[in-house]
Amino acid sequence: MHNQPPRSSPIRLTGFCLAIALFECLTYLASDLVMPAMLKVTQDLDAPADQIPYAFNLYLLGGVMLPWLIGPLSDRYGRRPFMLVGCAGFALACAAITQVTSMHGFNGLRLIQGMGLGFVIAVSYPAIQEVFCESTAVKVMALLGNVALLSPLLGPLAGGLLLQWLSWRELFMLLAGLGTVSWLALWGFMPRNIGAAAHVLGKAETVEPLDMRSLVRRYGALLGHSGFMAASVALGLMSLPLIAWIGLSPLLLIQGQGLSPLLYGAWQIPVFSAVILGNLLLNALVERVGVHRVVGYSLWPFCTGLITLVIASQFSLSLSVLIGALSVYAIGLGMGNAALYRLALFASEDSKGLVSAMVGMISIAVMSVAGSLLALLGAGESLESFALMVGIAGVCCLLPLRLFRSQPLPTPEFAVAEE
Repeated sequence: MHNQPPRSSPIRLTGFCLAIALFECLTYLASDLVMPAMLKVTQDLDAPADQIPYAFNLYLLGGVMLPWLIGPLSDRYGRRPFMLVGCAGFALACAAITQVTSMHGFNGLRLIQGMGLGFVIAVSYPAIQEVFCESTAVKVMALLGNVALLSPLLGPLAGGLLLQWLSWRELFMLLAGLGTVSWLALWGFMPRNIGAAAHVLGKAETVEPLDMRSLVRRYGALLGHSGFMAASVALGLMSLPLIAWIGLSPLLLIQGQGLSPLLYGAWQIPVFSAVILGNLLLNALVERVGVHRVVGYSLWPFCTGLITLVIASQFSLSLSVLIGALSVYAIGLGMGNAALYRLALFASEDSKGLVSAMVGMISIAVMSVAGSLLALLGAGESLESFALMVGIAGVCCLLPLRLFRSQPLPTPEFAVAEE
């Protein structure tokens, strides 16, 4: 039975959720806000334009480098100190990138910035699951997802506007400043006793050191858990078309279609508005029909949008048709992503920090590796190539999802720490 953390005041819980939302939003803004400037970045650093998707995928790859360790450590020593360290490291990396003089230095710091995603995945998400009951946790995750999704929705548009007055280096300095604000908010509002070992600390003087051999065995058990692995891979493949769009749209729209950074940002709005609509539908449905059925319902718009992309790729594809089909897909993604994450998290009965870390590492690795492969195969060369490749890649998630839904899942039981 999961230990119940001490109750916090509604103001503290609200402040904690907002602080998490700000940090999560910033980890996405670190890529989305600067995407309209990436062609300028490559020019300033004497690098070819085809480095743009690889810089983005390196950022994603940074997100999978640490969760395997910080998840179990936060289980043992509490979530709060790790969130503070992760937020501070992210802000410092954003400040440091303003001084780079080569694309190698830029990409290296992008990798470090991406590690902030790992702290969001492995520390903040389990904290939310521990504080709230199932239906409320899913709704909080969806609402936080809406806040975070404002970054890819408004980030390119805001980036296009800010680039009228600021350089790309000044944009990163702005992110560093907002990262500092997020750190202060987490320090002030994040409950101190979230995480399994935090409760032990109240009853014992010391906590035993982390046993690395035991940790390896536990990760091995997750890798051998077919239901868990299927859910984690499905999560990555479900999000792949959207991730590919973020990484390749500067090439498709600015270089390929000749759009201005401002128009590039405007074309992002329908896609990410659709994800938010899907999140709102999830919020309305989850208590009435349950998490499993929401995932099933989400597949209708999800598959409709992707199949439309594949069919449309065989003709002369207009930008409006591409955006329309992506938006239908995005509704399904918004409905199913948070619900499937919840089910994946409780596919195993191991500690939630460790399980969440593994979910995040696998899903982000799938997105990063597959996104790089799509770029290498030429998905950024034309609208038709993009539509065909991401449509097929996205539909592939149905295979692991079918395997996952065929597995018996344990029923999670939480102690509720709500007011």
